[in-house]
This record gives sequence, structure tokens and C-alpha cells, in this order.
Amino acid sequence: MDMDVRTFRARSLPEALRMVREELGPRAAVLQTREVPKNLLSWLTGRRWVEVQASTGVQVPSRLSSPSPPRRTDHTSDQASRLESLVDALNQREQTRVVSDLPSTLFPLFTDLIDAEMPEELAREFLERVRAGASPHDLDDPVLLKARLTRMIEDEIAIAGPIRVSPNERRLIALVGPTGVGKTTTIAKLAANFHLRDRRKVGLVTVDTYRIAAVEQLRTYADIIDLPMEVVTTPREMRQAVANLADMEVILMDTAGRSPRDEVKIQELRSMLQEAQADEVHLVLSSVSGLMSLKRTAERFQRVGVTSLILTKLDETTGLGHLVPLLRSCRLPLSYVTNGQNVPDDIAAADRRLLARAVMGLESLDACR
Repeated sequence: MDMDVRTFRARSLPEALRMVREELGPRAAVLQTREVPKNLLSWLTGRRWVEVQASTGVQVPSRLSSPSPPRRTDHTSDQASRLESLVDALNQREQTRVVSDLPSTLFPLFTDLIDAEMPEELAREFLERVRAGASPHDLDDPVLLKARLTRMIEDEIAIAGPIRVSPNERRLIALVGPTGVGKTTTIAKLAANFHLRDRRKVGLVTVDTYRIAAVEQLRTYADIIDLPMEVVTTPREMRQAVANLADMEVILMDTAGRSPRDEVKIQELRSMLQEAQADEVHLVLSSVSGLMSLKRTAERFQRVGVTSLILTKLDETTGLGHLVPLLRSCRLPLSYVTNGQNVPDDIAAADRRLLARAVMGLESLDACR
């Protein structure tokens, strides 16, 4: 029987999948995806196109786990020939990367995950898990399949819970991270909520003396909320600052933004945190950053004793699909999320259910705050 197989080419996988949905409808089966250079020059420059093959009339077993067959290439002394052979081998390997011949009810879930900016490999993993646990009857129920996928994502999100302060106990909480992720604003939100909502005695410490504007920003918040604030430049001053705030229930410490590649600054930060004897160290990351950057940043900052993550700028991101691979990589729980610049609003304790539903498009990102 002839199969009507269509090929769609675009600059990105989400764009190609949207073309499939628009022309073949939501019941189309994705047969294959591959990234292909249009020619040798585009391969050398790194500019690639994505090609998707799809059909509305084919259902075959998944080839997702099938190994790629080895390919023999001829090796000659001619450099140009070797380069052409390398390009050909790369193209052949890309051609064997099959998404999966998805049942029609799973294809929309795949596009949902890709639209949420989840890596394709992880999206395929989730869908294979859904397929493996589904009966033929289950595969006819798209609502059930989406609910199961959402629960799988929820199970991947580790939650630390909000900062807890017990009576007659002082907690020193430090926020660390790269520049521009919103540490100072997040400190102000936490301070305002602890002081105004929870009626806690709160003190502030800043060691961000590299940016005068950051110190003045936190001082402005301290004056508005009526909180004591200490500015620290050396470990000795840190000891004195903590002593000056000894009667506080919560001490929130703002730190200078550090490049994760600057090993010297990372070690300086670690020494300052050890001197302060911080009870919790929250790594602040921006949700608009790329996945590889987030992974590298989390890996480097873990050296200073990070205990949990805070994810900021949910109002600026287009998808949260990179949250799952980030948490898998760093193995740190999520404590808070922020969704705007308003103080003391636009911050909330992380909720795995809401975050999972936001990944799947069942909740807006505004619901996570």
C-alpha cells in the first residue's frame, strides 16, 4: 500500500513541526527528523536546516531505540575528499535520528514539549515512557496521555520548600549567582515578605561592593522597609557584620555577581560564605538563559556550597522545558520562582505541580508565582 509521506524543511524543529500540524493536522505521524547542512559551506559555518518526514497514513513500531548501522567511509590522502567524507558521514548519522513513529495522540504532546523548549532527546524519552505504560485503549485518550506526561514531569521537579524560620533561631540566607539574574531584587522581595507579612526581625548584608549601584539599590530597599543593613568587603568585616545583626531572626546576604568561569572570584565567594557560616545558599538563575549555560553555571557555583535554586524571570521566558534537564544535571531542589520586578510581590515558593503544568501549557507562567 502506498504511503503519503511528506517532507518539511525549516530552520528549527518547532517551526518544522508547526508546518506538519498546519498541513497534515494533529493526527499526523512523525516518521523521521534530521538536521542537514544545505551544502559544504553551510556545514562549515554551522548553519543547519531541520527536515521532518511525516504522514497521515502510517503506523509502524518505534525505531527510537534502534542502533544506527555502522557506515564505511573511504580514506584518501586528499584533504578535500576526507572533508567531504566527514560531511557525508555526519549527514548519514543525522538521517538515522528518528523521533519515533508516534501514535496520533502522542504527536501533539511531542510538539508541546518542543514548543516548551525541552531538548528533543528528553522529549522522546518522556514519550517513550508514556507509550510503554499505555494500553491500546489508553492511546486513544489524549487527555489521559497528557495527564500522565504531566505527572512524569512533576516527578522530575525536586522542591526544597520556602525558607523556614523557627522561634528563637537565627537563619543566615545567602543568594549567589552570575550578574544580571535578579539577586538584589529577589533579596528585597524575601526581606519584605519576612518583615511585613511574617513579622520577623530581618537584617541585610551585602558584599556586592563591585557594583556601587547594587549596594545603593539594596540600601534603598532597606530604608523603605526599615531594615538594618551592613556592607562587607573583607572576611573580618563579615564577622563583625554578623555580630552586629545577632538579634535578627533572618539575615539575608546579597553577593556580587560572579562569572562561573572566574575560579578566583568563586573561591573568594566560598571563603566569604564560610566566614558568614551561612545556613542556606540559594543559587539564583535566570529562566531566559540557555540550557548549557544554566548547567555550567550550576556546576561551577556548587563549589561554594549551594543548597537550592531560585529561578527568576519567568515572565520573560517562552518555555520551561529546560527546567527538567537542569534539575537532573545539578541535582539541586528548587526553592523559589520569581515572575516580575514588583517588590514584595512576584515571588513564590516553587510548586512542582504548577511548574509541570506550565511546561505542558496547562497553566500560564503567571500561575507559578
